[in-house]
Amino acid sequence: MSEASPRTLAAMMDRGDVFAPDCPSRAVLKRITSSWGLLVLVALRDGTLRFSELCRRVNGVSERMLAQTLQQLEAHRLVERRSYPVVPPHVEYSLTPLGQEAAAKVEDLIEWIQANLAALMPASLEIAA
Repeated sequence: MSEASPRTLAAMMDRGDVFAPDCPSRAVLKRITSSWGLLVLVALRDGTLRFSELCRRVNGVSERMLAQTLQQLEAHRLVERRSYPVVPPHVEYSLTPLGQEAAAKVEDLIEWIQANLAALMPASLEIAA
């Protein structure tokens, strides 16, 4: 093992090595970069939302998939869930400081995609002008 690219678990936990198959960063990357995960992060940048509001904002996601995505993002400390003891149940979701950082990076990518959409589209799927 060379000093330039340590592959020990301790080294991977310090910085992460997404190219190493057993590095935990790969699992985090997979969950954050799911299409629903990305959209949830950006949707919550505007502030706290209830589950139903988030479901409407991320148009097209099923309630089950949204619930799973929120659980995964919460497990990675990107989203915070607040439950209020009222009837009917009132649950709100917001970004943690770490989630705000991730959402800012994702939003930059989304803005780049939207600005370059015409150039990114395959010729067979080009948007009619």
